[in-house]
Amino acid sequence: MTRWLLICRQPLIHQLEISKMTITKKLKIGIVCYPTVGGSGIVATQLGIALAKLGHKIHFISYQRPFRLPTQSKNIYFHKVPINTYQLFRYPDYTLPLAVTMTDVHTKYKLDIMHVHYAVPHATAALLAKQIITDHQKIKPFKVITTLHGTDITLVGNDQSLKPVICYSIGKSDGITAVSKNLATETKKIFCINNPIEVIYNFYSPKKITKSPQLIRRELGLNKNTFVISHASNLRPVKRIPDLLKIFSQVEKKHDAKLLILSGGDFSPYLPLAKKLKIEKKIILKQNVADVENYLNAADCGLYTSDHESFGMSILETMSYGKPVLATRAGGVPEVITNRLNGLLYQVGDINGFTSGIDELINNKKLWQNISSEGKIKAEHYFSAAKMVKKYLDYYSKILAQN
Repeated sequence: MTRWLLICRQPLIHQLEISKMTITKKLKIGIVCYPTVGGSGIVATQLGIALAKLGHKIHFISYQRPFRLPTQSKNIYFHKVPINTYQLFRYPDYTLPLAVTMTDVHTKYKLDIMHVHYAVPHATAALLAKQIITDHQKIKPFKVITTLHGTDITLVGNDQSLKPVICYSIGKSDGITAVSKNLATETKKIFCINNPIEVIYNFYSPKKITKSPQLIRRELGLNKNTFVISHASNLRPVKRIPDLLKIFSQVEKKHDAKLLILSGGDFSPYLPLAKKLKIEKKIILKQNVADVENYLNAADCGLYTSDHESFGMSILETMSYGKPVLATRAGGVPEVITNRLNGLLYQVGDINGFTSGIDELINNKKLWQNISSEGKIKAEHYFSAAKMVKKYLDYYSKILAQN
């Protein structure tokens, strides 16, 4: 349990004070992200909130208010992007209105940095806005920093029709960050990017628990002995939800267990399989939950079966609440989890392996406790908000110092 404590002994407040000293000037930063429950939106929102607490002016720009952004908070501003519905366009356009909104916000507030999460369409729009400002206005343009989260590289990047614009948007950014070493390597490989990519891991600031595990379990109709397996995601195909259901089906045959799915997407495509496996009554589905922390804290472990994860934000969230995580050895996940130290890793599609791992956690309380403790320690200290916010501030300083 002391292994990860050696990584970082400084308390959170002290580390944030160090971050204050990184840049003496208070910055004006635009943050562009998807406002949904996905990992990129969560990290972008948390970063903005943390920077605002340090006195920087943060301007969120998106088509709706980010899911976890407080309605009122000092130094935080939200600018809504209008979505055009002209009949000339067969589909609503977002990139051009986003670029115009960025231009307008910068014209009014004179931003230092436009920090965009995802290359397309966010970096694309930021570069267009920067060019408009450079050509038609007498004000200094912002620096564009693009954070890559994975989907824009591993999924969208394989679309040959979009690859040139993604390559351009990344390559022309003033700064590039990636949420894992694996993603940085993949980006360079897929797009032949020669620009340096700074690796800054995702982070999570655990929220205060407002409902006890006992209360949550009562609300869900569970008894204290039921082993609750949680899964939080947008349920996209990359998450391999059929594998999740098959694993739970095997576990449920041997144990009193329930599967708690905290969903940011539509579960209905998977309902036929759940019925076929005869587990539909053992699944508890909660959609777009605002207090996800209370539910993760009430579960006994987290199960993540993705065929690729550049980082795995839900994995980190689950670890933060002291729950063992079982996940696929895919993408950047091994940078978060060390097998059998702070979690359990399996090959993609290893249904029997995952099932055996859950069996072991249920039957071996000492293993459950050790992995829980080590996972929480690593989440708190290695992926702390203080550490990663400081890294971003250092990177901002470096990019702003460039001509």
